[in-house]
Amino acid sequence: MYRGVSIAPLVVFRIIFGALMLFGAVRFLSKGWVFDNYILPDFHFTYLGFDWVEKLPGNWMYLPFILMIIASIGMILGAFYRINATLLFLSFSYIELIDKTYYLNHYYFVSLMLLLLIFIPAHRRFSLDLKIFKLQQWDEVPAIYRNIICFLLGLVYFFAGIAKIEYDWLVLAQPLKLWLDKFHHLPLIGGILANDYVAYFFAYFGLIYDTTIPFLLLGKKTRPYAYFFVISFHIITWLLFPIGVFPWVMICSTLIFFPASFHLKLLQKLEAWLKVKTQKGMVVTKVNQLYKYFILVFVVVQLLLPFRYLLYPGNLFWNEEGFRFSWRVMLMHKEGLATFYIEDRNTGKQIEIDNSDYLTESQEKQMATQADFLIQYGHHLYDQFKDTLLVYGQHQVHLVDPIVRADVKVSLNGRLNQQFVSKKYNFADLKYDLKHRTFIEEFKP
Repeated sequence: MYRGVSIAPLVVFRIIFGALMLFGAVRFLSKGWVFDNYILPDFHFTYLGFDWVEKLPGNWMYLPFILMIIASIGMILGAFYRINATLLFLSFSYIELIDKTYYLNHYYFVSLMLLLLIFIPAHRRFSLDLKIFKLQQWDEVPAIYRNIICFLLGLVYFFAGIAKIEYDWLVLAQPLKLWLDKFHHLPLIGGILANDYVAYFFAYFGLIYDTTIPFLLLGKKTRPYAYFFVISFHIITWLLFPIGVFPWVMICSTLIFFPASFHLKLLQKLEAWLKVKTQKGMVVTKVNQLYKYFILVFVVVQLLLPFRYLLYPGNLFWNEEGFRFSWRVMLMHKEGLATFYIEDRNTGKQIEIDNSDYLTESQEKQMATQADFLIQYGHHLYDQFKDTLLVYGQHQVHLVDPIVRADVKVSLNGRLNQQFVSKKYNFADLKYDLKHRTFIEEFKP
């Protein structure tokens, strides 16, 4: 773990990951998502414990994305590397913490990888820092720096694999049947993709792929074949499903599993092309004691966190208690309809809420199927209507302490709609915490 290994894989990874971050930030800006997702909405669904994270006012919200672009370029060039790695981690994580509506597993993965890169000395070769700070080149570094990257990549795949060992995925081939059936209209391949046998093939292949690919990438003889499947698998998923840049992140990141000689050749060609003069570097085998403790805590947390769902009763995909941060990738399809009502405590009179008055389409879609979103939205509506006039017909009532009710129905993986939450609960009284949410109706398979 602490033996000296070539620094080349870390340098190549730094350049590739920096380029991916640069592309992602530019893509986000070019599609107008900064305005649509962060500037336009008045209300955001914050993570538990992070309600203090607020968006910047107006067009200032473009600032963290501009900082990401600058920091990504700095990472690629190895200029002020640790400062830019830290800036990249903080700006990216800040953006993600503003609203969990846009949570994706690969965003979480990126945040974790950026956190690791802050402490990894990937700037000690082929970087501007060598000239800026007159640093001596390092040729070898402790293996732990590369191993922790491989660990995180392997963990993502393996946990995504074991999460597929469940009824809907293996027995019903859901939600793959639902998703693939949408391609039935395509010429030539539409009928093939919509065939149930194809859905089952994808389901079982996905399980085998995810659970075995980390180990196959580690093997010298199996690595070339494994990487072929990495490329094939992720390009197919990219073509079929709207999962953004995640396939390209994994295709590029898994190159870290290739031997140091592979990365060294790439680096030497790049150095020769740019006419960068290299020097005989140091062999470094010592690791800071604090970093060892950090890695230990990081590994333990990442191994335990995906299993926290075991602390909650009921169906995980129905309740979604312990679902996030557990690498359950593309395992469910939920559709919901949440109708909220504001009720006068004294007269019992109600008005129905038009959710589009308060939420974007993306926010409403997520809110309608997830209990924690429902609680937060209920609290927001309470704040909006407290001490206001409730108008119904020709009458109006002053709402001092309104009741917020919701009738929520949800469909999971193609099943018929089921009652998710009934109108008997006052959402203004429900607490947003880590406890099991007893107001959720029991799932009926």
